[in-house]
Amino acid sequence: MNPIRTIRRLTCILTGLAAALAAGVAVAPAALAATPVNPPPAPPADVIRFGPAAHAINGVTGDMTSWQIALIAVAAAIVGAVVAVLADRARAARSHRPATIA
Repeated sequence: MNPIRTIRRLTCILTGLAAALAAGVAVAPAALAATPVNPPPAPPADVIRFGPAAHAINGVTGDMTSWQIALIAVAAAIVGAVVAVLADRARAARSHRPATIA
């Protein structure tokens, strides 16, 4: 096997791993974000006496939970990998030229 081809494949693999690591680092703060504790650990006297003014539900406030953000990141990574494989196969199919009878 040609040593240049081996170096090119190794470079492609390392580039892909670096891109995956960069994507994971970029998404990690959003995926690990937490919502504040509800109710607070030490509520004021008015909250204890009259009860909470309103109860916020996740669907009403429109906030995304951490598992939804992680799911979106994983789906984006899978779609990117599928597109990369399809593009590589299309490129390989175009570069193949069958031998002709002369």
